[in-house]
Amino acid sequence: MRVLIVEDEPYLAEAVRDGLRLEAIAADIAGDGDRALELLGVHSYDLVVLDRDIPGPSGDEVARRVVASGSGVPILMLTAADRIDDKASGFELGADDYLTKPFELRELVLRLRALDRRRAYARPPVRELAGLRVDPFRREVFRDGRHVALTRKQFAVLEVLVAAEGGVVGAEELLARAWDEHADPFTNAVRITVSALRKRLGEPWVIATVPGVGYRIDVGPDAPRSGGARV
Repeated sequence: MRVLIVEDEPYLAEAVRDGLRLEAIAADIAGDGDRALELLGVHSYDLVVLDRDIPGPSGDEVARRVVASGSGVPILMLTAADRIDDKASGFELGADDYLTKPFELRELVLRLRALDRRRAYARPPVRELAGLRVDPFRREVFRDGRHVALTRKQFAVLEVLVAAEGGVVGAEELLARAWDEHADPFTNAVRITVSALRKRLGEPWVIATVPGVGYRIDVGPDAPRSGGARV
């Protein structure tokens, strides 16, 4: 999952970003409305955490433009105001959820996970594919009933691959979904992470490499065995 945090208090924004990373959620920061709209026009985000009181175009205006764009990206609004009228106006603007400052990071994470589940309501919370069972809420992975311990980044990559249901996911998309905007586009981090992930999952190899294109979960009857496609 990749999230845009729109917050003009640097310490709060960075604390939220660092906390989300510990939950295998990639996050970028925008300190004002102009930067938020710029990033939203360049990157594809799964969710937006939006403070209403920001410089430049206000959080309300950013929300209006997000809704008008038709992107469908869910918005979780942040505000110091806890009056019901303030919350009502936020929902009328198109917010999908509302959180009053100060808040606990754990609650924010739970709300983001719930919004992500609602956004893809046809998708079961727990995915099962090619002998893999991926639970994004418990951050657990099983292969053929065997628990597999993964790092946060490995889990994030596997989550994207399994969500593609056997479709090919390019290295650029993995970098965009599992890392953040500061990731070097020329890095070999994706290749290294996929290689380590494949080893963690064990043989027969379930992650296939499509040369020059990307990676996919092999769901066919001829899934690669030891010595099959590797990074």
